[in-house]
Amino acid sequence: MSNNAVNLLNNVAKWAAGLGVLGSIAQNGLYTVDGGERAVIFDRLQGVLEESKGEGMHIMIPWLQSPTIFDIRTRPRSISSVTGTKDLQMVNISLRVLSKPNVEQLPTIFKNLGTDFDERVLPSIGNEVLKSVVAQYNAAELLTLRDQVSLKVKQALTTRAADFNILLDDVALTHLSFGDEFARAIEVKQVAQQEAERSKFVVMKSEQEKRAAVIRAEGESEAAKLISDATKSSGPGLLELRRIEAAREIAQNLARSRNVVYLPGQTNMLLSVSGK
Repeated sequence: MSNNAVNLLNNVAKWAAGLGVLGSIAQNGLYTVDGGERAVIFDRLQGVLEESKGEGMHIMIPWLQSPTIFDIRTRPRSISSVTGTKDLQMVNISLRVLSKPNVEQLPTIFKNLGTDFDERVLPSIGNEVLKSVVAQYNAAELLTLRDQVSLKVKQALTTRAADFNILLDDVALTHLSFGDEFARAIEVKQVAQQEAERSKFVVMKSEQEKRAAVIRAEGESEAAKLISDATKSSGPGLLELRRIEAAREIAQNLARSRNVVYLPGQTNMLLSVSGK
């Protein structure tokens, strides 16, 4: 009985050891790829395998193969640059980029750039594209043509990123500011424009006053001519009529006055106004 028990225990130990080895191999030979990820396999004999693995559980050969997990979801990144415009104004510009790797080229990305591919590539090409595009515009055009500038930056940056197997979902300018010199230049320009508008108004006012003076002089000349013609045709009767009207107006003003007015009673002073 003792020999049988010893043999049984030895067999159990062998099976347990075998199962332990198999369990260890199974544990080390399986790996899981979560959603939004891909795995690139490095083989010690073949190098980086050309096909990446998708989501789910996969088998690998322990020690001989090792997986590297890539996040293939879109990620945001901000790129800032200080560069010069076409008219030599310094501008501080910021760019927001939404990027992700090209899934079909993950093995190539792993071999050439590594897992931190976006950190290696995007800041460099982002500054390159910003400096290239901004240099084509004046400072004022960056403000008035912002949509056009943003589109041009997006097209150029998308093309450059594609050279590194990086896809861009969106590119947008988020911040644009100029130096103190440009702000002072804008202020001086606004003051000059206001002065020009004020001078223009003064010139227009002077022209209007001149026209009014000419029209008034022409009217007075025409009135004098009409009176002269009437005097010639009617004789001194027109002047006598004017004297009577003037006397009547004076009498009305004196009648409304609160002061006491004394008039000589012998003759009518108002009708004795001389025409000389």
